[in-house]
Amino acid sequence: MHIPSHLEQLEAESIFIMREVAAQFERPVLMYSVGKDSSCLLRLAQKAFYPGKIPFTFLHVDTSYKFPEMYEFRDRTVKDLGVQLIVHRNEPALKDDANPYALGTQRCCALLKTGALLEALAKHEFDAAIGGARREEERSRAKERVFSFRDKHGQWDPKSQRPELWNLYNGRLGKGESMRVFPLSNWTEQDIWHYILQEQIPIVPLYYAKKRKMVVRGNMLIPVMESDPRTFQGHRVEEVMCRFRSLGCYHCTGAVRSEADTLEKIVSEMTQVTTSERATRIIDFDTDGSMEIKKREGYF
Repeated sequence: MHIPSHLEQLEAESIFIMREVAAQFERPVLMYSVGKDSSCLLRLAQKAFYPGKIPFTFLHVDTSYKFPEMYEFRDRTVKDLGVQLIVHRNEPALKDDANPYALGTQRCCALLKTGALLEALAKHEFDAAIGGARREEERSRAKERVFSFRDKHGQWDPKSQRPELWNLYNGRLGKGESMRVFPLSNWTEQDIWHYILQEQIPIVPLYYAKKRKMVVRGNMLIPVMESDPRTFQGHRVEEVMCRFRSLGCYHCTGAVRSEADTLEKIVSEMTQVTTSERATRIIDFDTDGSMEIKKREGYF
């Protein structure tokens, strides 16, 4: 008798969740952030509905401040998969030059991420949004259910979440309410990398180590963007062998020193890591309880 491996069990659970979303909701959407977790979600969606097409529209909430490699990877992936992608930006905020240098990371994130996400979900009347968040990433995310209920304002209250006994998911919604769904809830960062290696899933090259221009601030490596002098003005630039564990806006995403330039080396490196990948994301630490505040306002 075949005993499912740890990854096989996680994969089966995630596939079951995706099929539940397709069955219970009228207008679900799959959030595509272009990162490693999104790449795993795509592979799981392909497996969940094979040999048919993925039955979800894809949504990328774009701040306009992503790395060029992320945009290139996004467009190539969507073209290869033949899926419908909606790219949504908070254009009024961008027209007013919203950026973390002028507004601070919390206000900038509220406008370009949370505000844009809520606007996109309302505009297209999506009743369920599938995301790649994992419970072990960060303390507030550990409070999430797999089916995470949002009120008519798109806001999250951890005390009003529904029980999920025996993996039974309640997708009932009232007018204007919606659900965030997290098929990777029980995965860890190590699980993600083992799955990427096992499945040979394509990922953004930024995850691989190479020499990059960085501003070094203590243990934090801030990427230098030649197209945006604000990322390095007034600071000494160094070439550092490094890679990214987590990807977001280049203003707010730090790298880590690393020699891991292959999937095998990344998986090996992850066995030695003792800090969360979110430690490299500046937006998580701009104020006490920052992530939970953002989530209550509608952030993923």
